[in-house]
Amino acid sequence: MIEKNMNDTQTPDATIKQIKTVSTIWFIPLIAVFIGCWMIYYQWSNAGSEITIHFSTAEGMEAGKTRIKSRNVDIGEVSQIELNKNGNGVIVTAKIKKSAEHFLVSDSMFWVVSPQISHAGISGLSTLISGVYIEIAPGKSENERYLFDALNSPPVTPAGTPGLHITLNSNDQFAYKKGDPIIYKGLTVGQFEDIYFNFEERIVYYNAFVKSPYHQLITSNTKFWDVSGLQLDLNSDGITVKTGNFETMLTNGVTFGIPKGMGIGEKIGERSYYDIYASYEEADDERYRRSIEFVVLVNDSIRGLSVGAPVEYKGIQIGKVISTNLIHSQPPEKLIEEDFKIPVLISLQPGRVGMPDNKKGEDLMRAQNMYWIEHGLKAVLRTGNILTGSLYVDLQHKKDQKIATIAKYGNYPIIPTNGDEFSQITAKAEQFIDNLNNIPLKNMSENANTLMLEITQTAQELQGVSQSLDKLLSQAEQTQVSSELSKALQGITTLTKDMSSGSKGYEELRTTLHTLNATMNELKPLLNQLKHKPNSLIFNSGETTEPTPTKLNGAQQ
Repeated sequence: MIEKNMNDTQTPDATIKQIKTVSTIWFIPLIAVFIGCWMIYYQWSNAGSEITIHFSTAEGMEAGKTRIKSRNVDIGEVSQIELNKNGNGVIVTAKIKKSAEHFLVSDSMFWVVSPQISHAGISGLSTLISGVYIEIAPGKSENERYLFDALNSPPVTPAGTPGLHITLNSNDQFAYKKGDPIIYKGLTVGQFEDIYFNFEERIVYYNAFVKSPYHQLITSNTKFWDVSGLQLDLNSDGITVKTGNFETMLTNGVTFGIPKGMGIGEKIGERSYYDIYASYEEADDERYRRSIEFVVLVNDSIRGLSVGAPVEYKGIQIGKVISTNLIHSQPPEKLIEEDFKIPVLISLQPGRVGMPDNKKGEDLMRAQNMYWIEHGLKAVLRTGNILTGSLYVDLQHKKDQKIATIAKYGNYPIIPTNGDEFSQITAKAEQFIDNLNNIPLKNMSENANTLMLEITQTAQELQGVSQSLDKLLSQAEQTQVSSELSKALQGITTLTKDMSSGSKGYEELRTTLHTLNATMNELKPLLNQLKHKPNSLIFNSGETTEPTPTKLNGAQQ
């Protein structure tokens, strides 16, 4: 019984379970590793691209501090700065944010923004506190790029600006620089972007930009001319002062337009070429491409006659002076001749007189002028401006000076000349002086002295006669006054006698005064009535006055 109870109290069989080999605490480092990997991936995926920029200097830039901006928004940062292999520049490595990677194209531009002072104003003052930064001007290309050459200065026209790029060229001594304005009717509509000198052609080329919508004004017939500073022109037309606007008075600039009489022209494309002329007049003359040439032999001085001086016919410009120095084409022995004449080459342009500006117009104008020369066409040098002394050539007809044969100077027909106005005036002045020299001034002076002595003596004699005459007139006046005074006193005496008491005149005057007094007494009642009742003479007042009998003088008692 006891054994049975002991069997009943035995421990049951144990359940065997497998023990885990990895503790849950190891999940913590695994999660940390995962987070770290994710952060590395996130950093890598959002770090953007690395670019390299070549600069001439790293002035003001610091690795880890200098920012890269676009429109003042941070899009990257400089990570490394080092010299290039040649030591003549620096290589800047920078990181660009992922959101700005689309800016990294072939035509994007980089430059350093720092404080600058120029004729256009002051810029970059904010960098005095924050330090310099690198600015990017995003391009429009679709080709990616990660290596760039930075600009030494900010671009005049950011990429993508609407407008038109053109190329201006000049072989004259114009000096334009980057940023100089392009003017149209006083408005700044564009700027010079950069300059290139062609050593083979010895011509300066300027890349310029005209902003929208003003670029639509430029056509195939557009001309450009200089308006730099304040231009003072002394010519045969007088004194001319020209300027573009206030900006071009401080710096250089050009303007453009279509000369009067020309059509608008056709539209142009990018990078079209245009010449820069010294003035509007030169730009306007450029359209006259055809001309015929003549020589004028001048016997007088040509001082004041310059190249470009106008050739006029009846006040209308039909050409200009091409050269005033054709002497070198003459044999040396000709130069020592006493009557040697100065050859002046002129050109006449058919387009200025309405003829076609082509070969046909040249032939028509040549035939016309050859006919005119045979029938007396002459060239005269005239003074265009007395102040400056500038001359011009004037063509005029002298019908009485026809010629049989037209002479030539080399291959150029000669237009005969007459002396200029100044020479004619000088000749007349010299003739007048010669006539004065021929006058016997010494004899005339002696005769004049003798005449003056005679006139003096005559004047003295006349003075004596005048004094005698004054005495006679004085005596005559005294006698006449005494006679008239005596007559006046006699008249007063007679009048006094007539008006004395008892005289006839006295009695007549007394009677007249008595009669006048009686008449006034009779009018007194009437005057009183008019005084109190002015209308009584016109309207009856209704009062009747009975007559009062009066006693007549001499009536019987």
